[in-house]
Amino acid sequence: MPQLLTTLAGAYAGLPALPGGVGSDLLAFGVPPWEKVVRTVLVYVAILLIIRVAGKRLMAQMNSQDLVVVLLLSNVVQNAIIGNDNSLGGGVLGAVVLVAVNTALDLWAMVSPRVAWLVDGKPTVVVVDGVADHRALRRLGMTQAELLNALQQQGADGLAEVRSASMEPGGTLTLQLVPDARDATVADLRRAVDALTAKLDARDHPGDPA
Repeated sequence: MPQLLTTLAGAYAGLPALPGGVGSDLLAFGVPPWEKVVRTVLVYVAILLIIRVAGKRLMAQMNSQDLVVVLLLSNVVQNAIIGNDNSLGGGVLGAVVLVAVNTALDLWAMVSPRVAWLVDGKPTVVVVDGVADHRALRRLGMTQAELLNALQQQGADGLAEVRSASMEPGGTLTLQLVPDARDATVADLRRAVDALTAKLDARDHPGDPA
């Protein structure tokens, strides 16, 4: 792989320069290709670790501070990835490395539960039997007001209607409502209609055999 990257860099360097010196910026690598690969992979891993630690809160309920962090994050790590390189080839190489590493990690996580846990983590239980787990909320950096807002978006009017709720690694809040708080399904309505019909039939025809 390093030999292939070096060959590509040499091929770029051997191409004729375009007018105005454009060719040198467009085609020639500003840093060695292997360094570009290492920079990209290390920054990818660093950002992945940051999201692994703060990702649930960041993706679930983004406030104004979180938005500022997301907007600035790419600019903060940009120079760490590109180094002294403004070439087209360097940008394409970095993009290919990012996609390749991410795809490989996704495939690895699909076949390895341990890798999946390392990358994504596990759900965090935040409500049990209508009671919020304040310790879990503090770990997530989430206020009870933000929790209530998320519950309402999922169809619960308050904590009393929630049997359990968990914050998934991707920032999604999944919850289980108490039976009386769940919306009636078509099957529930059919069963209720059948039961009512049976009671009316039994009342109108008390002597009929069951």
